[in-house]
Amino acid sequence: MNSNKAPAEIAYEALRRAIIERAIEPGTKLPEDALATQFGISRTPVRAVLARLQAEGLVAGGGRRTAAVAEPGLGEARQVFEVRRALEREVVRLVAQRWTPAFAKRLQKIVQAEQDAHDAGDLRASSRLAGDFHTALAEMADNFLLMRFMSEAVSRCSLILAVHAGPHSNECSIREHEDIIRRFGTSKVDEVMAAMDTHIAEIARQALSPAQSPEAHEGLTGVLAKYAQAVRGEHSAPRAGLAPTEGAARAARPKSRKTA
Repeated sequence: MNSNKAPAEIAYEALRRAIIERAIEPGTKLPEDALATQFGISRTPVRAVLARLQAEGLVAGGGRRTAAVAEPGLGEARQVFEVRRALEREVVRLVAQRWTPAFAKRLQKIVQAEQDAHDAGDLRASSRLAGDFHTALAEMADNFLLMRFMSEAVSRCSLILAVHAGPHSNECSIREHEDIIRRFGTSKVDEVMAAMDTHIAEIARQALSPAQSPEAHEGLTGVLAKYAQAVRGEHSAPRAGLAPTEGAARAARPKSRKTA
């Protein structure tokens, strides 16, 4: 199946998802030659992809050293969540000013995709889609710099959750997302902010819990082949009536009991 996405963009999305969903363990080396072969591109675009992921806090190293999946500590995690709480409040304030039924419909589709993935037992995809909910909200704020900061914060938080959070159901997060959408419809900004504060506080509580023992994973090549195939499939022939994130929830992925 052919994809309309450029190979470098497929490489970026596949790597990002695999890291966030912890299909690739923190600390795993990401050699340029192996990635170039995997995605059928030269080392130059691979370096650009790794630099992009490094800017998002998902990859460490690079340059003269082989890049590796980042390993955020608990101290860094606390600082990231402090910033995210502030960013989320500003997102809520701006989105509330621009709220439309179309915004609600878009967010509801993401929440439904979260639920579908959760029900299918694909908790990693459900967790990633939970992050998509927040980046979609940030896009609705219509502020390019806020969107950039939020995207990085959400990516960092997703990796922190993958590294530090214990096993738990995503059901509460899904219900909280539904509640936030409902509160936007009431036009009571303070209530939306309070609901968001509670939601982020719960995510932080999960993320700052003691680390769990790592699970066994496939090799780098096998993992990235699956993720690249999923990304190509989404962007070549999306199913009628499904948003791209919904297609992602149905794509084949390695399953785990961890979620966010």
